[in-house]
Amino acid sequence: MQFIFICNSYLGCFYGVHAPQEVQEWGRFLFPVGKRSSHTQSGLELVEKYVKFVKERTEIEQNYAKQLRNLTKKYNPKRGCKEEQECRFSNHQSFLDILNEMNDYAGQRELIAENMMMNICIELTKYLQELKMERKTHLSEAKKAQQSLESTYKQLDSKRFEREWREADKAAQYAEKTDQDINATKADVEKAKQQANMRTHIAEECKNDYAAQLQKYNKEQSQFYFSDMPLIFNKLQDMDERRVRKLAQGYVLFSDTERHVMPIIGKCLEGVTKAGTNVNERNDSIALIEQYKSGFERPGDLDFEDYSQGINRASSDSSLGTLGTPKGPLELLGKNRSKPFWLFSKKSKPTVTEDFGHLPPEQRRKRLQQKLDDIGKELQKEVDQSEALEKMKDVYEKNPQMGDPASLSPQINQTAQNMERLRGELNKYESWLTEAGRRGDLVLRRDTFTCVSPSSPDGTHSEEGTPDPSHAIYAEFDDDFEEEEEELVAPIGQCTAMYNFPGASEGTITMQEGEVLSVVEEDKGDGWTRVRRANGNEGYIPTSYVSISLSK
Repeated sequence: MQFIFICNSYLGCFYGVHAPQEVQEWGRFLFPVGKRSSHTQSGLELVEKYVKFVKERTEIEQNYAKQLRNLTKKYNPKRGCKEEQECRFSNHQSFLDILNEMNDYAGQRELIAENMMMNICIELTKYLQELKMERKTHLSEAKKAQQSLESTYKQLDSKRFEREWREADKAAQYAEKTDQDINATKADVEKAKQQANMRTHIAEECKNDYAAQLQKYNKEQSQFYFSDMPLIFNKLQDMDERRVRKLAQGYVLFSDTERHVMPIIGKCLEGVTKAGTNVNERNDSIALIEQYKSGFERPGDLDFEDYSQGINRASSDSSLGTLGTPKGPLELLGKNRSKPFWLFSKKSKPTVTEDFGHLPPEQRRKRLQQKLDDIGKELQKEVDQSEALEKMKDVYEKNPQMGDPASLSPQINQTAQNMERLRGELNKYESWLTEAGRRGDLVLRRDTFTCVSPSSPDGTHSEEGTPDPSHAIYAEFDDDFEEEEEELVAPIGQCTAMYNFPGASEGTITMQEGEVLSVVEEDKGDGWTRVRRANGNEGYIPTSYVSISLSK
């Protein structure tokens, strides 16, 4: 609001009293209040503009973080899928590590947006409302002071003083003229003089009133220009300087907010770099070999068969051996004798059996061991549940008000049946594992394949159409590795050895201080953790000997 300035000899018109150079206060300068009002209003609008700018920046950060999280979620393998089984290879695990680091990186971008919103937007918005109320108060005080000064000015009645003095002057001249008039009576002269004296007295009173009113106005005007308005202007100046200082702090926070999370962002980027350096192509190859090795020996050369002699020869010692009478070439090769045995040939998939007999010896042992582990876990759960039910039944028997013990009988019976069934399966798979171990040892001691006998149990030869043993040997490689076995459990984290461990006991594994291993199974409360090396070897180690970091 622009105030009305009165231009007279006392007030002057927009002249400023220049303060010393080191003291620059608004109250020392006399210029239109509207300029000060518009300046403070412009400053408040700048604060609002900066708050909107930061809000839009936080929206960009939040959208960026959301897109990063969606991206990492898109490329993270689902539980139980084929890609999760590939995590045993370092290049696959490194990619998962990169996804985890990018997920953490997205979290830091969200933290930047949150801190900017809390420390800048909300704080400045709250402070802006306070400044608006303060500015309104100061301008209201200035308006009231101006209205008070204008009211005092309107009380100045200089025209009445002027009018009364003219009337008094006329009355004095008339009295003098009447006194000189020879035709005027004495009464007329006295009356004219009384009228002149009365007018002069009234004029004197008006003069005194005007002088008092003028003195009052000048005092209030001096108070207005030298005290009230400078004080209000100084308050506006202090308010504006505080606004500028607060806005400057907001500018600094804009960069500090991001600078504070830069170390964590740097660690995320270092994690990406570390994931790249952790890739070990040699260990990946070893893990692949350990995953798919069959346990069979390579077949020997086929000897030349002289069909012109009509004599069936026996296979050489280096070719596929048999436990019974050796077969002739037609019987050995079968109907497909003209076709070579290719590792990657398209063949029908073998029939899957419960004892995993369709798998090569090494793969069969691994699958049986994994099945035993799973059954053992289920059996342990049933045992724990049975113990809990027995304890609950005992509590009910001692405190009948808590429940009926008979109500737990169906659950106890069902748990007992489950335990009996699982124990039966456990014994069954243990016998199969023992058998697979014996057969594997037998195969390793032989120079030729003896895992599939080409003769019938009674020693007679099989029919000509009997499938070739090599079909079973290489069945695992059919369909370009389409049937990939899931005999290894995907790691759930990593651990670093803090001490050496000899691993002398059965089921344990040796480790050296500083060695990094994959965690396959967490500590179940017995103090042991199951781990796996990059080459596929697994075993148990003391939990207290390692520093464990589980995957999220």
